[in-house]
Amino acid sequence: MTADLRIGNVSGFYGDRFDALREMLTGGELDVLTGDYLAELTMLILARDRLKDPSAGYARTFLRQLEECLGLAHERGVRIVANAGGINPAGLAGAVRELAGRLGIPVRVAHVEGDDLTGRYPGSLAAHAYLGGFGIAACLREGADVVVTGRVTDAALVTGPAAAHFGWAPTDYDRLAGAVVTGHVLECGTQATGGNYAFFEERPPGDLLRPGFPLAEVHEDGSSVITKHPGTGGFVDIGTVTAQLLYETGGARYAGPDVTARLDTVRIGREGPDRVRIEGVRGEAPPPTLKVGLNRLGGFRNEVVFVLTGLGIEAKADLVKRQMTGALATSPPAEVRWELVRTDRADAGTEETASALLRLVVRDPGQDAVGRALSGAAVELALASYPGFHVVAPPGKGAPYGVFEDVYVPHGAVGHAAVLHDGRRLSVAPARETAVLEEVPQPQLPEPLPAGVTRRVPLGLLAGARSGDKGGNAHVGVWVRSDDAWRWLAHELTVERLRELVPEAAGLLVTRHALPRLRALNFVVEGILGEGVAAQARFDPQAKALGEWLRSRHLDIPEALL
Repeated sequence: MTADLRIGNVSGFYGDRFDALREMLTGGELDVLTGDYLAELTMLILARDRLKDPSAGYARTFLRQLEECLGLAHERGVRIVANAGGINPAGLAGAVRELAGRLGIPVRVAHVEGDDLTGRYPGSLAAHAYLGGFGIAACLREGADVVVTGRVTDAALVTGPAAAHFGWAPTDYDRLAGAVVTGHVLECGTQATGGNYAFFEERPPGDLLRPGFPLAEVHEDGSSVITKHPGTGGFVDIGTVTAQLLYETGGARYAGPDVTARLDTVRIGREGPDRVRIEGVRGEAPPPTLKVGLNRLGGFRNEVVFVLTGLGIEAKADLVKRQMTGALATSPPAEVRWELVRTDRADAGTEETASALLRLVVRDPGQDAVGRALSGAAVELALASYPGFHVVAPPGKGAPYGVFEDVYVPHGAVGHAAVLHDGRRLSVAPARETAVLEEVPQPQLPEPLPAGVTRRVPLGLLAGARSGDKGGNAHVGVWVRSDDAWRWLAHELTVERLRELVPEAAGLLVTRHALPRLRALNFVVEGILGEGVAAQARFDPQAKALGEWLRSRHLDIPEALL
């Protein structure tokens, strides 16, 4: 029987903890280290970098990490797989080879390409297909020590090494689905070890000051154990794994280029301190198309944040709104959005706590309408508006913003290839079998709790949540930790109730997915983020705190559950 594969993670985003690579290499035994550096916004940032410098387009942080740790990884026999190649994986692979040569470290560097479809979409800054893990697997099977990719799915960083190690075929759907779930838990780094965790206050003081990065012991059948190196901070338990399983997923079918994983089949259980087993995951053929993330320039934006202090907050806000509207009347921006954030308190002991923030955001296809016209109008009010007038920072000249959208292409439309250390190219065949993605019928819900005494308290006293973005949509996962709490949540937190608790969702399409094995509900709120994070249409443009807002809302919760 093939030995288990120990896969660790060192990055959940471009800008994550720099020392993580060294910490993971020195903290315990590993076979593979993965790093996820890409997000929808990151691809746009890298595309703009490459416009200025054709040799750019990859995560330079990764190269600096390797400069410190490539020798250590080589000595310990740890392979490194990262999507840090961004929109220029060949460029990063070349830079890693140059670095290894300069340091005298004999490593074989390969890369994966074929995701770049920008040329097919005129006007786009970046258009990249989400590839699966078999290009990575091909590189590793041919002896690569370092594999860099462009836009692959986050889970591919785990499915690729696992497929190479265990010899899985493209139709080993259950095994691949297990690896996809494992990869999804690992991809965001310390979110699996207590970072951003809803019930963080239950942990001892200091426990979460510096969470360790997660690792998985992957088995040949696709099951795994999520854990971390001994002595590192944070913790791994059923709650941290559940939260990450729900993060930015939707319904029971979690589709990818290699396999569709059935999240309604996932079984998780505690195996010991800081050890959580994932098993039972079923897989199905992937959908017939690949997702392509398309980034384009949407126009220009600018913002001013006015500080309103003391008495008459509403009247002060109304005055400056009318003044700015009049000043911009000659050439009004295409989109104007005001938000009044009531951070003020009555009879406050500090000026800061006596102040509210009035945020003005403007967008327009042209820079002039959001640049000097806006900044001039705001600055000219300095001595002619509400008492105590000042702004958080002077407005700038306006900056470009991006728009993200999904498009789809057939599997065969991409030239997925593994480019090996010796220059050979191995084509990666598209999926042999596909299945049109269909919604799973809603599962049977448990019997509701009998009527009893209730107390009006925040939902978060009972339920955890984690939220995030996919394009213009927000995903909110909510889970509870007991069967009785699930009996209540499954019947109480309906789509209608969510719209009541999150008024922004009132006019939007909201879909609820129930996952009884996880005692969880997953909501997709379509369009709440406008044109995506780069457009910054909302105070919280990635919906990172939407789940925490939901947890703060008050409901009538049975006393027996509190």
